[in-house]
Amino acid sequence: MYYLTKTIEISGAHRLELDYPSKCTAVHGHNWKITVYCRAKELDRNGMIVDFADIKRLIGDELDHKVLNDVLPCNPTAENLARWCCERIKGCYRVDVQESEGNVASYVVED
Repeated sequence: MYYLTKTIEISGAHRLELDYPSKCTAVHGHNWKITVYCRAKELDRNGMIVDFADIKRLIGDELDHKVLNDVLPCNPTAENLARWCCERIKGCYRVDVQESEGNVASYVVED
């Protein structure tokens, strides 16, 4: 089995839609760290699971310096962001989203 990990740093804003009072319902920003984990039993014809540049394009280019509410089709929590990223990358089985120091959400595809 082959594995790869790619970490992307983005700056982005969001506001959360919550059913309780929170300062996070106002537009605010983070410097996010998104770590993508991919695996494959076989490599593609180029000898890769997925090109690192493709991960950057599909995640970083789509999210960096954007309002995440305008990009994601759901409430842009760290948890939903992790799932959205995972579903975009071939062979991805896990994504960790660090919203701020000490606050990390993960999405893991269960086998």
